[in-house]
Amino acid sequence: MKFPKFALNRIVAPKLSFDDYLKLCASLNIDAIELRNDLPGINIFDKSEHSFIVAKCQQHKIDILTINALYPFDVWNTEREQQAVKLAQVATNIKAKAIVCCPLNDNADSRTSQERKQDLRQALKNLKNICNHHGLMAYIEPLGFPQSALRAKKEAVEAIRDIGGVGTFKLVHDTFHHHLAEETEFFPELTGIVHVSGVVDQDLDISEMLDAHRILVNQQDMLENIAQLKRFKELGYTGYVSYEPFAESVHNMQDIENELKESMNFIRNHI
Repeated sequence: MKFPKFALNRIVAPKLSFDDYLKLCASLNIDAIELRNDLPGINIFDKSEHSFIVAKCQQHKIDILTINALYPFDVWNTEREQQAVKLAQVATNIKAKAIVCCPLNDNADSRTSQERKQDLRQALKNLKNICNHHGLMAYIEPLGFPQSALRAKKEAVEAIRDIGGVGTFKLVHDTFHHHLAEETEFFPELTGIVHVSGVVDQDLDISEMLDAHRILVNQQDMLENIAQLKRFKELGYTGYVSYEPFAESVHNMQDIENELKESMNFIRNHI
């Protein structure tokens, strides 16, 4: 399949039933999805739903790439360990390939930079054991917000290498967070998935951009999605590019199928 090959995060159409969501994917020739643990509709923690999820995905020939997300993965404690084990068990049961892990994003985080680095490595060590036990990958997603405990992918890569985690961990390259963190480095060999969304509000300063502003990628996009995807193509990345728009305007679209078609064609035609 030519680059990019698209996937859909469940946040694209959270109001659809799970079956209708899969039908949407199938109608767009999309064969991979990302599920979430923070949306109503289908409860991924309900074991009685697991066989239904697997059966429906098999029916539509769709793979589950990730479950999103373990948060805040870098603040490791008994609660986090229990959450990680629970997510890993769910991922195994529904045949998902990886769990997405997001760092603490809180202005009240009083840890020093050194403490954050230590906590990050400690969390990765513990996660490595859990993931290896369950035969899973973990995708680390730095968040570009100013208050995020882990903003840069480079810092995540250093920590992953420090604890010998290259075989267990990969990165989520989110075009929104890449832009917010004003990053320039790409790590295609360590990227598990790319998340795309667009921001078009010209009145927004980069420091004011929030998840609520994230829509489908179009020609007014301010995040340089096209430039980022072109760079990935040049570097030989062949993984999935997954839509992850959080804006209510997208969730309320009456014809999300055609809106996605337009956005996907826009991306294809410009890279």
